[in-house]
Amino acid sequence: MKHKIMPPTVTGPPEFERTFRAHQNSIESYSIFLVVLWISGIFCNEVLAALGGLLYIVGREMYFTGYIRESKKRLPGFYLVLCALLFLTVTATIGIIQSFLSKYLNTRLL
Repeated sequence: MKHKIMPPTVTGPPEFERTFRAHQNSIESYSIFLVVLWISGIFCNEVLAALGGLLYIVGREMYFTGYIRESKKRLPGFYLVLCALLFLTVTATIGIIQSFLSKYLNTRLL
């Protein structure tokens, strides 16, 4: 054990607390990521969804490693994750609208 912190204690040296917060934040945002990734891949385009997923993973790694070093160094990764989630949300929305229009109105958006 690197920091000698016994469970269930979640306080300790600053590096441990930043690591713990980064881990918790990653867990909290993972469910949103999975939902928009799958919807984007199913309803819009698998390649675009994979690209958005890759951006998310790279951004999450940048966020996590930056946060462990110093709180302010998490921002580039945070913005990349935010852009990836926004991209996946937009493609998922376009895919759902396109699916609705195609099925019920016999028209194509794109």
